[in-house]
Amino acid sequence: MPGSLGMITTTIIIEQIAIFTVKYRSRQRNLNIIKSTHNHPAMHTPKVLNVGGNSKTTLMPPHYQQWQQCYLDIDPRWNPDILCDARELTSQAAGSFDAIYCSHNLEHYYFHDVAKVLAGFLHVLGPDGFAEIKVPDMRMVMQAMLERNLDIDEPLYVSTAGPITTRDVMYGFGPEIERTGNDFFAHKTGFTPTSLQRTLNAAGFPFVFLAKGSLEVLALAFRKPPTSQQLQMFGLPALPGQA
Repeated sequence: MPGSLGMITTTIIIEQIAIFTVKYRSRQRNLNIIKSTHNHPAMHTPKVLNVGGNSKTTLMPPHYQQWQQCYLDIDPRWNPDILCDARELTSQAAGSFDAIYCSHNLEHYYFHDVAKVLAGFLHVLGPDGFAEIKVPDMRMVMQAMLERNLDIDEPLYVSTAGPITTRDVMYGFGPEIERTGNDFFAHKTGFTPTSLQRTLNAAGFPFVFLAKGSLEVLALAFRKPPTSQQLQMFGLPALPGQA
């Protein structure tokens, strides 16, 4: 049965990538691939949707440099290309993007709403589309707090916005919420690598690659096995059965 095969494949992928670290070691190679499409006007120029990325002054990773970039946000102050709540992404045109980039946004929704957001991702992605998602790794955050004997309101690290406490990571950056009065800056759920993988699988992304960063987890989620270009783009290992 197709469903059974998909589940078996997912389990194999997760076991293989549990210790795999995505390092974007093929960024320049990816840029060369994408640039080559501009030498052939008939070829498709890929489009990426940045969900919750504020304004275009917030740059996407270099591997999207030559892509057509579109920004979606709920806050009109940022003048996004698409002013929309990500829970309502199904109101947008279907299959209109090749990738979703969602950095530290998924934790801003109640867990029961995360499924709506991910359903929207699948709706706007094309058949070979994928989502690149970053969220705080709550297991690492809690381990760091305990190992360093920190209280919840002591700085965990310092960012360009100022000191970040464990409370800020768990519940949202307090000074920004207080300053703006906007509770959509609050964090309403959290993830570990395992819980993020399970959430993505349940939403309809059977192929998930995970990597750990500094107090964060990165997921590359595919609705179909990654293409050879996508494997090369991120320096990912080929799946069982792929050449």
